[in-house]
Amino acid sequence: MVVHLVDGTYELFRHFYGLRRFNKGKDAPFGAVAGVLHTVLQMIEKGASHLGVATDHVIESFRNGLWPGYKTSEGMEPALLAQFHPLEDALAAMGVAVWPMVELEADDALASAAQLAAADVRVEKVCIWTPDKDLAQCVRGERVVQMDRRANKMRDAAAVREKFGVEPARIPDFLALVGDAADGYPGIDGVGEVTAARLLSQYGAIEDFPPQILAGERRSLALLFKQLATLRTDAPLFADVEELRWRGPTDGFAAWATKIGDARLLPRAEAQARNAAPT
Repeated sequence: MVVHLVDGTYELFRHFYGLRRFNKGKDAPFGAVAGVLHTVLQMIEKGASHLGVATDHVIESFRNGLWPGYKTSEGMEPALLAQFHPLEDALAAMGVAVWPMVELEADDALASAAQLAAADVRVEKVCIWTPDKDLAQCVRGERVVQMDRRANKMRDAAAVREKFGVEPARIPDFLALVGDAADGYPGIDGVGEVTAARLLSQYGAIEDFPPQILAGERRSLALLFKQLATLRTDAPLFADVEELRWRGPTDGFAAWATKIGDARLLPRAEAQARNAAPT
């Protein structure tokens, strides 16, 4: 089987701002939710049988206690924030495994789910659907890959090396040195992507850098940023990968489709449920 893991937070952002541009600034109350549901249904229509969606139930996480500049919900569009919890409920009603994260982040859930799925011998491939750079650390050969919908590319380990100049396992070190503006930490002053890749290739992990290369406060900051960039893989999301099998919408999905106001959702989900392979 192939397991598909979807970054629900990214998809919600993508559909929200895409619809805003299309509708010239007008926000439908559940427009982005409908967009994500249609995206998941499209994946099912194309053959996805086992899938899960991770979301940020709250934007803040344990990382905010480690670095004051780490990303928060401050400044986010209220119309976007208001769709996070409805998305989680609508996905569950549609019969999709959904992981709303509180102390951890959606990215940690994706990393945890990827590790759990990859440990199952029945799983042929794990596809992580997100363009986020930090998820590149989860890539393993051609078995665990990152699907970048924005660039329309699949990244296996060779593609990660080509893009960043480092192995997937060194992505936390790489981001610690160059920073990640989306997550709110700046990296180490004067270290760009080329320099970071060269240093990591020469010395390995930041912990192994000699003092003449990185010392004092710069070293402490680099190690802190690496902690921020390192995804957790210990979230107990499921005990058996079969829990991710999509078996069709629940009885409650009709009410959600009506609430969202998209008449296409229910018949599209029901059609796929009829086509689903028997378990």
